[in-house]
Amino acid sequence: MPRSSGNGAVTRSTLRQQIADALRDEVLAGRLQPGQEFTVKEIAEQYGVSATPVREALVDLSAQGLLDADQHRGFRVHEYSVEDFRGMIEARGLVIEGMFLALTEGRPGAVRPDDPRAAAVVAGVRRRGEEAQRAAAAGDLTVLIGYDLRFWRELGACFGNPYLADFLNRLRLQTWVCAVQHLRRLTDLRGELWARHTELVDALIARDNDTARSIIAGYNAHSVALIERLASG
Repeated sequence: MPRSSGNGAVTRSTLRQQIADALRDEVLAGRLQPGQEFTVKEIAEQYGVSATPVREALVDLSAQGLLDADQHRGFRVHEYSVEDFRGMIEARGLVIEGMFLALTEGRPGAVRPDDPRAAAVVAGVRRRGEEAQRAAAAGDLTVLIGYDLRFWRELGACFGNPYLADFLNRLRLQTWVCAVQHLRRLTDLRGELWARHTELVDALIARDNDTARSIIAGYNAHSVALIERLASG
């Protein structure tokens, strides 16, 4: 991440976003552990920037549910429970169901996957899905998270409701943060990670909502069972 410069080339808002992105990546990589505490001053010194954009970035991450703020001790990485994970999976499923309904009902602004005019959009989503599947097969969690978040962000944008898409992206980020706390304990993740992204895209293109729902239900059940198993191990 670039350091702050006196010529103003790097604006405060840019630094704010860069710091937030960097810290989010640290949490997802497991380098910032659940419950780990730090101060604005420590982060500012680490990245060689002033305190203001750091404080703003940490407040942003707190609003996203990734950090907890303590007026006297600074910030700490939020600790999610297995019950939290179950709740997020349930909420995520309800949001996705709403998106399926938007397609079925032909919501204005929705990009129907079976519409030839949407071919470029769908092709891009499918490429993200293919990359996510390759990373899952290889057990590369870091790469998987990046492509999985992009896959769902781009797929969510097709449904014509930016509020649903933004909410889904936040839920997916939180579920990954929670899952990482457990998945990083495994030395080999091959065969453990869900990888049916392209099947879901194919079902949506075919307007086969029953198959799409079945894929999502299987995904949710797999995710909950995996985290429960790791949490109890």
